[in-house]
Amino acid sequence: MKLPKGALVAVVDGEKLSLFENAGQQEVQLTAKPTPEIADRVSGAPGRISSEANPDNDTQAEDGFAMGVAEALNKMVLTNKVNDLLVIAAPKTLGQLRKSWHKETEARLVGEIAKDLTGHSTDQIAAAIEKA
Repeated sequence: MKLPKGALVAVVDGEKLSLFENAGQQEVQLTAKPTPEIADRVSGAPGRISSEANPDNDTQAEDGFAMGVAEALNKMVLTNKVNDLLVIAAPKTLGQLRKSWHKETEARLVGEIAKDLTGHSTDQIAAAIEKA
């Protein structure tokens, strides 16, 4: 995948967000960026007992984190801090993020990679982007 210079890369799973900026022209060169504070969100109805129809507390926490990440990225886009956005997320988290994207955020997405790369090195993340 060709990634525009200056593109923001968000690497997300159900518990962690890492942000990088592409500093490269021809090849991907990622530079770590500060991560915004993610508000604790709770998804689902409170006081419910877990079953297949009602996700357990861990699932609700992961979904809530994804909603918080989407809000943070939406805010960055809407305040013109992001022109191009690439999201790399665990497949389940990516599905939750998509539900919460602002239409302007969707318009600035240059790609999505459904893969859990949190905890990987910047070189491994850059390699995954180039292969995509």
